[in-house]
Amino acid sequence: MAQADVGKSHRGGILVSRPALNEERLASLLAFLGVTQLALGASMAIAPGTFFNAIADYGTRNDHYLRDISTFYLALGVLLLGAAKRPRWRVPILAFAALQYALHSINHLIDIGNGDPGWIGPLNFVSLALFTALLAYALRAAAASR
Repeated sequence: MAQADVGKSHRGGILVSRPALNEERLASLLAFLGVTQLALGASMAIAPGTFFNAIADYGTRNDHYLRDISTFYLALGVLLLGAAKRPRWRVPILAFAALQYALHSINHLIDIGNGDPGWIGPLNFVSLALFTALLAYALRAAAASR
């Protein structure tokens, strides 16, 4: 099967699967996911103070630690871009990324009221949860295409 089956439709009284992501769309989604991680990692590495003030003010600022964390996002971005071109990489990389983002989302849910300004905690949690869902969707499509 070259594409994920998500959803069903009736065609002539027969229930048939309809493709959610074909190979080209899945590769494009993986490239998008990779570029987002590279952008996130680069912003943390190049301007940790700006990143902290805009997104990550949950206490004391530590530029070294932010740059350390940026290396994770940069590496994940490279791997996701690689998976866009290498189908055999997709399931393990997406499984890891979805798990990491799910755990990251839980951490933000725990600290949802600790961000400054106060609205940043809920916004970060929702954005992380949505990105987790997008990774899980891509994982499902990649697994179905194997």
